[in-house]
Order: sequence, then C-alpha cells, then structure tokens
Amino acid sequence: MLDQIHMLAAVTLLGVLEQAYFFLQVIYARRLFGISPPKISGPPEFERIFRAQVNSSEYFPIFLALLWQAGLFFHQGLAAALGLLYLCARYCYFMGYKASSSQRLAPIYFSAGVLWILIAVSALGILHFFLSHYVGLNILQLLTA
Repeated sequence: MLDQIHMLAAVTLLGVLEQAYFFLQVIYARRLFGISPPKISGPPEFERIFRAQVNSSEYFPIFLALLWQAGLFFHQGLAAALGLLYLCARYCYFMGYKASSSQRLAPIYFSAGVLWILIAVSALGILHFFLSHYVGLNILQLLTA
C-alpha cells in the first residue's frame, strides 16, 4: 500500500513545509514592521506578504484534496509531478507578491492551471473507477481497442 502513496505523501510534506515557511515570513514581517496581532494592516510591504500567505493557505486544502484524488484514482506519479509544479508556482507567487503585487499574476495563473489539470485527472480517475467497478465498463480497454 505504501508504494502506492509514497510520492503523494512526500509532496504533501513539502507542501506543509512550504506553508510553514510562508507563516514564518509573516512573523518576520510583523517583527520588521512592528505590527502586532491581530492587526493585519500596515505598510504595503507587510500587507503583500500577509495576503500572499493567506491566499496560499486558502488554496492549500483544495490542493491537497485534488493531489490525493488524482494520485489514488488516476496516477500517483502524474499527480506528484503536478503537485511539485503547483508548489513551485505557489513559491514563485509568494516571492513575486512579496516584491510587487503585479509580480504575483503569472504564478497565480500558472498554479490555477495546475489545479484545473488536477481537477480533470481526478474526475477522469473517479469516473473510470465508478464505470469499471459498478457498470463493468473499462474505458481504457475501449480506448486502446
């Protein structure tokens, strides 16, 4: 069983570490700009870092659900590769947003595209499972015949 999920687990761990890094960046920015919680406003430099972290946190559960669905129902290797692309795009998004709000756009569009691909492969994998398990229809055999 573990050989079927080890790549997904590794990407999940990397994602958690990335989220921790983003959290730490907000803590450092709070100290740098003298902004104590619960305040969330301050200089634009702080607000960009804060928003980048919050936006990344908001998408993280969606990413995890899609990563695991795609990996379990479609293909672990493809899901893990897409997961790494997503994490890289999110890092570029964070660093771009930290520098300037306009530099966040290309990475956010790329990461959204990766999420759409994960949605598609998840849906295909789940559809294939339901059709083969409950209807006895194997789409892969039909496509290769």
